[in-house]
Amino acid sequence: MENLISLVNKLQRACTALGDHGEESALPTLWDSLPAIAVVGGQSSGKSSVLESVVGKDFLPRGSGIVTRRPLVLQLHRIDGDREYAEFMHLPRKRFTDFALVRKEIADETDRETGRSKQISSVPIHLSIYSPYVVNLTLIDLPGLTKVAVEGQPDSIVQDIENMVRSFIEKPNCIILAVSPANQDLATSDAIKISREVDPKGERTFGVLTKIDLMDKGTDAVDILEGRSYRLQQPWVGVVNRSQQDINKNVDMIAARRREREYFSTTPEYKHLSHRMGSEHLAKMLSKHLESVIKSRIPGLQSLITKTIAELETELNRLGKPIATDAGGKLYTIMEICRMFDGIYKEHLDGVRPGGEKIYHVFDNQFPVAIKRLQFDKQLAMENVRKLITEADGYQPHLIAPEQGYRRLIESCLVSIRGPAEAAVDAVHAILKELVHKAINETHELKQFPTLRVEVGNAAFESLDRMRDESKKNTLKLVDMECSYLTVDFFRKLPQDVEKGGNPSHSIFDRYNDSYLRRIGTTVLAYVNMVCSTLRNSIPKSIVYCQVREAKRSLLDHFFTELGAREIKQLSKLLDEDPAVMERRTNLAKRLELYRSAQAEIDAVAWSK
Repeated sequence: MENLISLVNKLQRACTALGDHGEESALPTLWDSLPAIAVVGGQSSGKSSVLESVVGKDFLPRGSGIVTRRPLVLQLHRIDGDREYAEFMHLPRKRFTDFALVRKEIADETDRETGRSKQISSVPIHLSIYSPYVVNLTLIDLPGLTKVAVEGQPDSIVQDIENMVRSFIEKPNCIILAVSPANQDLATSDAIKISREVDPKGERTFGVLTKIDLMDKGTDAVDILEGRSYRLQQPWVGVVNRSQQDINKNVDMIAARRREREYFSTTPEYKHLSHRMGSEHLAKMLSKHLESVIKSRIPGLQSLITKTIAELETELNRLGKPIATDAGGKLYTIMEICRMFDGIYKEHLDGVRPGGEKIYHVFDNQFPVAIKRLQFDKQLAMENVRKLITEADGYQPHLIAPEQGYRRLIESCLVSIRGPAEAAVDAVHAILKELVHKAINETHELKQFPTLRVEVGNAAFESLDRMRDESKKNTLKLVDMECSYLTVDFFRKLPQDVEKGGNPSHSIFDRYNDSYLRRIGTTVLAYVNMVCSTLRNSIPKSIVYCQVREAKRSLLDHFFTELGAREIKQLSKLLDEDPAVMERRTNLAKRLELYRSAQAEIDAVAWSK
């Protein structure tokens, strides 16, 4: 059972070290899930004296006004031997054997956090005391409730202290040790009042009655101690602390405890209750109760920790890795993110992700339809054929076949294919740019760095523009090549009849009759259709080679080359992560470290059993 209290001690120390103080925040808190005993009382209620009696040492700061201005997590460890020493979490490896120095360090550490302005802070001080004369127990000493601000404190200090105390004791895992003086009306007790607000049934409140020996003659606290005046689910415990005179005379705790036992065993009113009175009984009772509460909470705590670890890991993955500080690390981070983007882009082109199929639609549908819409019949109308044939003959009509006329008619038709060819290049270019937008949006790491996101997009678009220009040149060259050199075999295979070759016995002017010109138009149309069929296959190949293939191979090559020449300041600008995201990641990493250590500690205790 002692392992359970030690376990919670370790977890509480880890919480403080990693910034989990149980305050409301956007981060999950482990502190609020840990069972703890919070000591609550008004000023001058004897709260400090109760704690010192439980420990058996003078170690708490004393004075007028508000002395306790930060929560003090007091962890008691029972050890063998006769050594007694204390350790602070903020001073690792330093042992205090002089408890007067412990008192001074508590005051100094309070001032380090709050300054000397008598402000309060919810950041706890962790103090561990190791002694053979204590029980294993953890108590949280909270600032004393007050009704008036002292000089040097803001008027809000009264409400601030109450809010801090309430924030601790309103949690269902908190056991409340409500300290009230017996020489005051219990109805006016600050501790009972605030405890009743957060624990109206008294299920997790222990009542401690101090200054019983200072009550007016003829009065006693039996009704309170037996639970008749104010009933709690847990028993009331009366204690007799050292008087101020005893403190001034340095009366040691051993003598004070002996006198406390004698008081309850010899005073007629309390003799029948003496077996459950006194600071020694209080410590043992609290230790036993804390152990039982911890044991009942362990399964739920394990489940909470496992669930929270998964949630923290998910969010950290979403936020991405932290940024490197050196130039090499920054460059590596940028390159890795760019490679992720490039990989996603290729997946779109290769069909792993949607989008690449639109390019095939251009080749299989848009481009062929655009060619079919070309109105070759206008170029091959009778009047146009006659005009071009006649002009090509010049002052001397052709002798056998109008070769120059054929060339001009074919060229006038093929030139019109340039339009659909350019449109196909532009259509594929638009699709490739659209896929860049998709890949950028699907690259989670780019969302982390807005400037890098813009730069990668611009670099990709510039590369695609260069590829488009090169593709357009090569694609139009294919059309121009068909114009510059005709396929001779096509004409050789034509029937060499009188009509085709011309009849030299006919008049020259007969060769320009409608029938003859119509046959020329038909021949040219057949040749143009053959060329269109060829270009319908070769132009998509050129586009894929110059644009799609190059986009897969070298989309960001120019960007990478330019990136290598940048200085660290320029690289840092690319990795301009939102400061809020950076802070969130740091806090999540600390909280994840806390929960993982908690998981390991709990598992270790479970296996040891």
